[in-house]
Amino acid sequence: MGSIKDKVAIVGMGCTQFGELWDKSYKDLMVDACYEAFEDAGIEPKDIQAAWYGSRETGFTGAHLANALKLEYIPISRVENFCAGGTDTFRNACYGVASGVYDIALACGVEKTKDHMGGFTMYLTIPFDRSMVEWDLPPVSQFAQLATRYLHHYGLSYEEGRRILSKISVKNHHNGTLSPKAHFRREITLEQAMNAPMISYPLNLYDACGMSDGGAAAIVTIPEIAKSMRKDYILVKALALANGGGQGKLQPQYDFVHIPETVAAGKAAYKEAEIKNPRQEVDIAIVHDCFTITELLIYEDLDFSPRGKGPEDVDAGTFELTGELPVNTDGGLKCFGHPLSASGLRMIYEVYKQLQGKAGPRQLKKADIGLTHNVGGVNGLFNCTVAIFGKP
Repeated sequence: MGSIKDKVAIVGMGCTQFGELWDKSYKDLMVDACYEAFEDAGIEPKDIQAAWYGSRETGFTGAHLANALKLEYIPISRVENFCAGGTDTFRNACYGVASGVYDIALACGVEKTKDHMGGFTMYLTIPFDRSMVEWDLPPVSQFAQLATRYLHHYGLSYEEGRRILSKISVKNHHNGTLSPKAHFRREITLEQAMNAPMISYPLNLYDACGMSDGGAAAIVTIPEIAKSMRKDYILVKALALANGGGQGKLQPQYDFVHIPETVAAGKAAYKEAEIKNPRQEVDIAIVHDCFTITELLIYEDLDFSPRGKGPEDVDAGTFELTGELPVNTDGGLKCFGHPLSASGLRMIYEVYKQLQGKAGPRQLKKADIGLTHNVGGVNGLFNCTVAIFGKP
């Protein structure tokens, strides 16, 4: 099987402000994100030969992007893959140029979750075959199951578990204050995070990310062309996608303390990028912290922490801005916000800026290899992407 490693380069990216953007239409967000990317790459819309548009709630055809950007009859595919849709959109654009069919391609993800269809309008299990007798669970309850089991499995009391989850939230809120485009930009205390109103035991208000409006875009090409466009282009080292097929609902060994799709995608990405020791080799990770428990599981699923040792690394400050392996330097979903299909591209935007040394007050001293991760769906039926990037 072949590899995408070093065959695709990012030459431009854009990201809108995330938040409750009542004064912006989805077309405004497409234009804002894409034109920042065009300017960053030094090209015009007419230079785009093909595009991929990521959306779960905001438009069901590539024609939406063509109309917003006034693109002239180029191929545009709409991509939907739950919360992994943004990175999957990027993945499709990368394979488009790696195939040799296109020289320059655009990936754009946009969602209006606040005033357009009201966010998650579909019960999560409706797209899947099911018995019709089990309860349909909203996202917070799905992930609360994981939190409850994690505390039980590793012998953590409620108070111990709440303290660890709260420290993750405090970290991401701090990082969000350093991100001008983030939805939430204020510090919170550990006490506030621990004592916030309960949503679904043991997860409370500050364990959950915010649903946001927003858009992000990337322009990709092959390295040979990238060299003529800019010096600080960023190379794609790995692109992995893993989809659960319901195994977790059938297999008794499904333990609810790890997400198999994340493990599988991580292993595939590390193999493609030739990474042997993720904790030592990855300099920055932007991961899918839809809830604080998700981030905790990701530490272990991606081999940043040994099994059951994630809480120890949280206490040690391992994943803070000044830690051994900074995670969610821009505030993550928790504070940057989560416009579904835009989130994966927003994550890549942060890694892109960090590797270029352009991340402002949150810039890391060492940023040579970056990783992004998305996961979405329901327990046993998750869709997960892991992407790895590096300097030329």
